[in-house]
Amino acid sequence: MKKNKGQTIVTAVIVVLILIFAGLALRTYMARNRPLPSAPAGQTAPAQQRPAQSGTGSAQGTGSAQGAGSAQRSSQNRNATAVRVTAVEKGTIENSVLINGDVLAVNQVSIFPTVAGKIIDTLFQVGDRVSQGTVVATVDPSRPGQVYSSSPVVSTIDGTILQAPVHSGDTVSTQTPIYVVGDLSNLMVETFVPERFSNAAKRGLSAQVTLEALPGESFKATVQELSPVLDPASRTLRIRLRFSGRMDPRIKAGMFATVSLVTNTRRDVPVIPLSAVINTYGSWIVFTVDDKNIAARREITLGLGNEDMVEVTEGLELGDMVVSAGQNFLSDGDPVRIVE
Repeated sequence: MKKNKGQTIVTAVIVVLILIFAGLALRTYMARNRPLPSAPAGQTAPAQQRPAQSGTGSAQGTGSAQGAGSAQRSSQNRNATAVRVTAVEKGTIENSVLINGDVLAVNQVSIFPTVAGKIIDTLFQVGDRVSQGTVVATVDPSRPGQVYSSSPVVSTIDGTILQAPVHSGDTVSTQTPIYVVGDLSNLMVETFVPERFSNAAKRGLSAQVTLEALPGESFKATVQELSPVLDPASRTLRIRLRFSGRMDPRIKAGMFATVSLVTNTRRDVPVIPLSAVINTYGSWIVFTVDDKNIAARREITLGLGNEDMVEVTEGLELGDMVVSAGQNFLSDGDPVRIVE
């Protein structure tokens, strides 16, 4: 009897649970399929019920296309390479060679005695200024048992004492220089041109001279003298250059000089900065930019050049815009952004 009562209770509990779950399922089903309430007059239907307007859809499509185009252009601008450009223009190009030389006095002579004998007195020191005809020393030509009057030594030019190789009491001959006198009002630069440039050296050729003692400054000079033959030992041609204009008093004979000698000149030829040129596999190339800011690779032929500019004989036209900075990261057809 107790066993039947327990089974009845369990069965009742199971039935109740089944009814609860069934009710919950029915409630969920009804909530999902319940019709939406109609909108009151004057109000807009919810977005789910709003019918699609053909005109509105077209406008939205156009706006989307414009937005996509703007985004694409913005992306292109962000990906464009920043470059500087220079126009191909006519100019003058000069080629030069750097050689070392020395500053010399234009007129430099040695003063010799007219007789042999012993130096009685030297009247000037190195650096003193003397005039032509001035007595600079005296020589006693006497021999043992004989008496002669002293013989004067006279300067043959106006100038400054550069060297004084003898002193009082020294015995000299007529071939012994007593002084070396130089005219320091006019100085020249002496240098030696290598054989391969010797044919370019001509009188009147222009040059720039820099001096170790005056760093950061340069002085104009022209070729004044040149040897008719090359030195067989060094295979060089000796030339002398005269400073142009008024002589700078700071320049002194004996200074070390560096001469930039112009060996060739081309005028009114297309020139571009040397920095714009790239050497790739033995060819010279540049990048040009068109009016749409697109880079184009050009192979060119070079002519005369120096450390700054170079002549272009083929491959470019006057007015072409050449990339002078930033071209190392470019490829043919890349977009660019020009910066100042």
